[in-house]
Amino acid sequence: MTLSQVQYQVMWTRLISIVEEQAQALVRTAFSTSVREAGDLSAGVYDATGAMLAQAVTGTPGHVNAMSDAVPHFIREIGRETMRDGDVYLTNDPWMGTGHLHDITVVTPVFHAGALVGFFGCTAHVVDIGGRGFGADGNSIYEEGLQLPIMRFADAGAVDQTLIRLIRANVREPDQLIGDIFALSTCNEIGQRRLIEMLSEFALPDLSDVAGFILTQSRDATLARISALPGGQATGRMRIDGYSAPVDLCVTVSFNGDHVACDWTGTSGIDPKGINVPLVYTKAYACYALKCAIAPDIPNNAASLAPFRVTAPADTIVNAVHPAPVALRHVIGHLVPDTVFAALDQLLPGVVPAEGAGCLCNFQLSLRPGDDAPQGARRVEVLTFNSGGAGARPILDGLSATAFPSGVMTMPVEATEHAGPVIIWRKELRPDSGGAGQFRGGLGQVMEVGTRDGYRADFSAMFDRVDHPARGRHGGANGAATTVGLDDGTAMRGKGRQPVPQGARVMLAFPGGAGYGDPALRDPAAIAHDLALGYITPQAARDTYGLSQSQIDAILA
Repeated sequence: MTLSQVQYQVMWTRLISIVEEQAQALVRTAFSTSVREAGDLSAGVYDATGAMLAQAVTGTPGHVNAMSDAVPHFIREIGRETMRDGDVYLTNDPWMGTGHLHDITVVTPVFHAGALVGFFGCTAHVVDIGGRGFGADGNSIYEEGLQLPIMRFADAGAVDQTLIRLIRANVREPDQLIGDIFALSTCNEIGQRRLIEMLSEFALPDLSDVAGFILTQSRDATLARISALPGGQATGRMRIDGYSAPVDLCVTVSFNGDHVACDWTGTSGIDPKGINVPLVYTKAYACYALKCAIAPDIPNNAASLAPFRVTAPADTIVNAVHPAPVALRHVIGHLVPDTVFAALDQLLPGVVPAEGAGCLCNFQLSLRPGDDAPQGARRVEVLTFNSGGAGARPILDGLSATAFPSGVMTMPVEATEHAGPVIIWRKELRPDSGGAGQFRGGLGQVMEVGTRDGYRADFSAMFDRVDHPARGRHGGANGAATTVGLDDGTAMRGKGRQPVPQGARVMLAFPGGAGYGDPALRDPAAIAHDLALGYITPQAARDTYGLSQSQIDAILA
């Protein structure tokens, strides 16, 4: 059967819809709140060689772009000749998966008419994987939890019960984790069924022709964008909090006609604690930043990612090698795009936004019953995802309480409180946290968190921007910094596991995005809008934007 360009395009679109159905099935069936409420996942389809052909819209770049490199590892480790229909493979290897042990990647081979025609892969963040728990306190990968090498979860349809027993014996939330693994396996199965239906409908023996069309079109379109760029190179730098000492990120971006290079020479070395980043994750977010600026509308796949080349010296914090601790690799990794944007702003002025909160404002509570705990109380792990503000854009304000670049959702209060004996006493936008500018940075949030009566908690902080807030661009002001402490005024660290006395509350203020452009050029109507909605206070309206008291009174009347 000879297929037309239109039919190939239809099948390409079909593949995208298949992986989106795959991702939505994972959201609906996952046990962990990080997946079903925040969408911290990815899903993709690959050809028989392991090249990614399509990714789901639902998901996060750190998973999808990293997972694009994962399937060839599975092919090599499992052995193509040993693969059978009904097999399911998994790993949480940080260097062959998505950067830390808390992400489990599941890969399923697809057989059609007895032949191996492709793979489906998916990844989900799990609440617990044992070890010290989710946090930066580990000194090596061996302290951070259970390591699952690339291996079979199911062999020709038979699930490995010994593996399940080993996993259950090494994690704090065994039912939740095993449920997540089965959800990952099931969503791949859904993709597998839909793909076979498509191949049958178009009378195709395999994916090779479709893959050739997708990869060729994507490669040509990406190279056309890159070849149109002005030649040159620029270096971007950012200093961030780190764990106990600041970390310097440094990247040189160069436009080279047929590719874009990202070189992280000059970046700080490995940190003793678990904030280090495997290169696969650095590459994922560097490529994401480059694609956002250069080719945002070209679908993500192996060919559209290939012209973006990311390198970093070994034993730097963005190319941590085994056995470096990497549990909070996202804290550094989510700040990679803003560092790349600092270089791109010199090469492509007026394209990239100001700096934002960057990393997610996550925390995990390890709750345990106290002396007056209710009958039947047990230990519980509660992870919650929250967001600061995004940086202002060249022609628009930044988005408030929005996770950029990760793209995951902020968890609802109700979902967090349902997951364990946690009380969120307060959660609202943080006035004046967005940096002033012609375009204002997005607002962060404030939260007040405690436990139900009878429980004590350890609080694992995973924050940045405490000492190094988001920087404004082209005259815009910095965003507000992160603050964290107890309700009695005791300051807490931005990272690390810390005890919360019974009855105490943790007071959190998440960072705002930075402003873009001179605040004197801001539209008066936008200032009035911000003041009326409480995004800025009367003092900020007066001191930053020059409004008189009578103007302020008229707006608030």
